[in-house]
Amino acid sequence: MSGSQPDKQELEEGGSFTPRFDENGLIPVICTDAASGVVLMFAWMNEDALRQSIETGKAWYWSRSRQKLWQKGETSGNTQTIVDMRTDCDQDVVWITVEQGGGAACHTGRKSCFYRRIEANSAEDGSVQLSPIDAERLFNPDDIYRR
Repeated sequence: MSGSQPDKQELEEGGSFTPRFDENGLIPVICTDAASGVVLMFAWMNEDALRQSIETGKAWYWSRSRQKLWQKGETSGNTQTIVDMRTDCDQDVVWITVEQGGGAACHTGRKSCFYRRIEANSAEDGSVQLSPIDAERLFNPDDIYRR
């Protein structure tokens, strides 16, 4: 996966996977539910996480806060089995569709990390508010992660 970067034509039209990691060695990953199409989460992979994900068919990520490789569900049991893995036209983003084990992808206990809608406030001050949507907790994170 590493090595010299191909020319634009090869990058956009060729058959070689040459992911373009950022200056920190990371590539963004969008994760969606294979059954519903719902966006479950956004995360990062380094080269090791990407390789592990491809080799095992399970989602592995890089935690920027913990500076650690981790497999989704290793603590919570809410694993992600990869159904499809794609990259965008210039190979600097990865999109995975997964079967979400345990029903919850978010560490807050929700199905998706995207459980709040951004809305303009009805007040005339131009403020913005967040409104919960599909925000039911499927598990209590304090019971799972024991912070």
